[in-house]
Amino acid sequence: MRRRDFLLAAPGLAITAMQRKPYTLEPYPAGMALRAGDGRTPLVYLTTRPEGSNLRANSACCFHPVTTPSGERVTDLAPGDHVHHRGVFLAWHSMTFQRKADFSRMGPTAPRYGLDMRRADFWGWGEFAPTADRVIENRTVRLDEPTDRSATLSIENSWNVGKQSLLQERTAAAWSERGDANVLDLTYTLTPEWTLILNQTAFGGFCARLRNDGDSWYESPGGRVTLPDAHYSAPELNWPAADWYAYAITLRNGRTVGCAVIDHPANPKSTWHNPRYVWMINPCIVADGPVNVAAGQPLVLRYRLVLFDGQPPGALVKSLAAEWRRA
Repeated sequence: MRRRDFLLAAPGLAITAMQRKPYTLEPYPAGMALRAGDGRTPLVYLTTRPEGSNLRANSACCFHPVTTPSGERVTDLAPGDHVHHRGVFLAWHSMTFQRKADFSRMGPTAPRYGLDMRRADFWGWGEFAPTADRVIENRTVRLDEPTDRSATLSIENSWNVGKQSLLQERTAAAWSERGDANVLDLTYTLTPEWTLILNQTAFGGFCARLRNDGDSWYESPGGRVTLPDAHYSAPELNWPAADWYAYAITLRNGRTVGCAVIDHPANPKSTWHNPRYVWMINPCIVADGPVNVAAGQPLVLRYRLVLFDGQPPGALVKSLAAEWRRA
């Protein structure tokens, strides 16, 4: 290359050299890690229970750790107060699967047809439905369309009762760096193979379980929340529907971090189970009544998480909420 041609090309070469490499997906203990081009690991999807973990739920299939732009972890896994909680996850603790079944083989006095039913708790609590042999099994985790600032994970899971799959889950998890925040957009598509009833309970469904090692508080579009705490046995005590709620915590190391969860208007109506003594954000679609899903018909749920350093950035969250709720 002639010197003149090299000098003309040099600015472009410099820009190329400064560009970060795109995100990659790499194996991680008990899961898959989303790795940034500069070596950071801002997000991990756990596919199995980590070895030595205190997690008592049968399933992992959750995002943990999830981090802020500075790299500070926001999520928690199997804390001592609730050993079945696991980062950012989706599950219910009172589910009924049912289908029409032929019972004539049971004898001449048996009814010809009846309902074959399976009760299930995939949350891991075990108070209202069985947890034994109820497992969310990961099938695949794939990386799609990575850039140096964003990437999407395509995840497939099977919700099994014993050896039988009763629900198929497809989740798109879109990660992006948005200046002062990291953003995780989640679209869950749940297709039951039998008719599904999500029974009425105060909590369950989508949950972000967050750190509790510091002084914490909640905020909403109206500012700091002063409502009484929700209670697991009383759906009427859940906090009212809102575009979003945020949780912030000042850690023992002096740093303040947090997470906002933004609802989507296409979701079933939610009230929010955000008890201060459980350190989680849980928009609950079954607090006002059960949700029925026909066999073969998808239930689609969409949520946006905003991970931040410092005090809750109300203006930024409101802007990202407006964007998400228009999508």
